[in-house]
Amino acid sequence: MEKVKIGLIQMALKAETDLEPAAIRDAMNEAHLPYIEQAAEAGVQVLCFQEVFNQPYFCPSQDKKWYAAAEKVPEGPTCQMMQKLAAKHHMVIIVPIFEETGPGIYYNTAAVFDADGSYLGKYHKTHIPQVAGFWEKYFFKPGKSNWPVFDTAYGKIGVYICYDRHFPEGWRALALNGAEIIFNPSATVAGLSQYLWELEQPASAAANGCFVAAINRVGTEAPWNIGEFYGNSYIANPRGQIEAKASASEDELLIHEVDLAMVREIRNTWQFFRDRRPETYTRLTDGE
Repeated sequence: MEKVKIGLIQMALKAETDLEPAAIRDAMNEAHLPYIEQAAEAGVQVLCFQEVFNQPYFCPSQDKKWYAAAEKVPEGPTCQMMQKLAAKHHMVIIVPIFEETGPGIYYNTAAVFDADGSYLGKYHKTHIPQVAGFWEKYFFKPGKSNWPVFDTAYGKIGVYICYDRHFPEGWRALALNGAEIIFNPSATVAGLSQYLWELEQPASAAANGCFVAAINRVGTEAPWNIGEFYGNSYIANPRGQIEAKASASEDELLIHEVDLAMVREIRNTWQFFRDRRPETYTRLTDGE
């Protein structure tokens, strides 16, 4: 299949953060349902949500309360719900979620369900920041997913999560593993890195000859108020051009059709994979 219709949902938090995580989860899952139905009616074939989509971005805190937000993948309630919706709508759904794999072991995860509802696997966020306002290592163990690419009903997709986007090696690894579209669900606020939002990911799309779908949440989240999540979810093509973009501040379902034939066309034009010299890059993996 060459033409694929992508949907990205960006959303502000729909519950107070003093509620229990299960209540916030239920409110956020419910808030997404109309957009999922809208996507289905519009013929969306691959749908993705923002980073840890059904919770606040709780990493400005170091509060163990939020461990209760973690769910099993794919057995937990959110994955079970999304699995049924994927089958109902014949839609691939990427579910970025806080995952518990065992007592005290938590990951920032994206689960992938195919258009028949089958569970294809998951990606664990690889690069975990630890700076003021983003104390992610308190919550998330770094992933070692080996750059999985999911062969879905509508194309080969990969996932990179938020802070991962600053590291070019993962984009290249996913592309070399066959990814035609790479999704980057994020929770990023205005400030130091905002100008990179539309710089790094289109550049990575061009460098790797693939589509990149970048998703960010909107609004502010009390009590932390680390800044405003600035939305601007978008889809960049293998030339590095942004083909479609959402607003900076509104809940929104961004829908855009991409032509996967462009992946082969661009890779045959810019022979970056042919001209790689991996034998000269050992400095990148020598551990220093």
